[in-house]
Amino acid sequence: MKNKIIYLILCCLVCTFSFAQNIPQPPGIVINHVSKETGKYIGSPSICILPDGSYLASHDEFGPKSSYATMAVTKIFRSQNKGQTWNEIATIKGVGWSTLFVHNNELYNIGTSRESGNFVLRKSVDGGITWTNPYNKENGLILEGEYHTAPMPVLIHNGRIWRTVEYATAPSTKWGERFSTMMISAPVNTDLLNAKNWTRSNYLMYQPAYLKGIFGGWLEGNPVAAPDGRILNILRVDTRNLKGMDEYAAFVEVSKNGKKIRFNPETGFIKFQGGCKKFEIRYDEQSKLYWSMSNAVAPQYKDINPDERTRNVLVLSSSKDLKTWQMHEVLLHHPDVKNHGFQYANFLF
Repeated sequence: MKNKIIYLILCCLVCTFSFAQNIPQPPGIVINHVSKETGKYIGSPSICILPDGSYLASHDEFGPKSSYATMAVTKIFRSQNKGQTWNEIATIKGVGWSTLFVHNNELYNIGTSRESGNFVLRKSVDGGITWTNPYNKENGLILEGEYHTAPMPVLIHNGRIWRTVEYATAPSTKWGERFSTMMISAPVNTDLLNAKNWTRSNYLMYQPAYLKGIFGGWLEGNPVAAPDGRILNILRVDTRNLKGMDEYAAFVEVSKNGKKIRFNPETGFIKFQGGCKKFEIRYDEQSKLYWSMSNAVAPQYKDINPDERTRNVLVLSSSKDLKTWQMHEVLLHHPDVKNHGFQYANFLF
C-alpha cells in the first residue's frame, strides 16, 4: 500500500491494567495516559490533519469519577512534528463521543453533550485552542434530545456533508435496543453551526427478529459513498454474548437528499470481520479501495470470549465493492484476550 496510514489507537485496558506482571509499553507513540486510580478512563479517540500540516487528536473521559453522564469532557492534543510528540492544548466541556474534522479549511468537533445527550457541533478558528459554544440552534445545537454516537467519519459527497448518529429514545432503555439509526446532512457551502441547514432523516428502530433473533442492536455507523454513488450508512451490528459466530455489518440505504433511509433485512446484513465492535471505513482515492480497521476475532480466540468483548487483535482490510473484504495485515495483537484491547481505532490517509 503506497499511502501511509496515520492511526490513533485506544488501548485503555493495556494502560490501566496494573496487577499483571511485566506489562510492555503500548505500541506506537502514547498521546495521553490517565491512571486508573483517577476513576477517569480514556475513550472515543479521534484524529485530523489541519491545513498547516499539524495533527490534532482528541479523546473524552468516562468512568465512575468522570462527569460524562451529566457533562462530557473532551481533551485536544496537537503535534507539529507529524505525531512524534504531542501537547495538550484544550479541554472542551460539554462534548464527548466526538469527531474532529476539517471542512473548507475550518476545524470542527461534533458529538454529544453528555452520555446520550444533545448532538452538538463546535468550530475553532485558532487550531483547536478555543471553541464556539453550542448554546442554541444558531450556534451548533444541531439535535436536541437523547442521541448516541462515536468518533465516526464525516463524509463529503455530492455537494453535501454527511454524518451518522443514533436516536437514543425508544420504548426500551436497554443498551442496543434503544438505538435507532439515522443520518444527518447539510450542503457543503452553508453555515454548519446553524441547525436549520441540516437535514435529518427518518430513523430505523431496533428489531429483535433480525438475524433470526440474535440481533442485539446497531450503532456507530459509517457514512460511505458506494461505488455506484449511493450513500450508505454501514453500521456495527451487536450480537452480544455469542462465541465463534459470524460477525456482521448492516447496510442502510440513504436517499440523495438525505431525508429518507431504508433497510432490507434480507439483503442488508453483510458478513464483516470485527463487525460486532466499532470499526471505520474510509475510501482512498489513490488505491481506489475502501479501507477498514476492525477487531477481527482470530481463530484461536473464537471460543474464549463473546465476540463483542474480543478486541485483542486489530486488522487492516480493503474492499473494492464494500461487500467482499481482503485482510492485509494484523496491525496489533496481544495473546491476552480478556485484558487487552486495541479498540476504537481512528485513522486517516
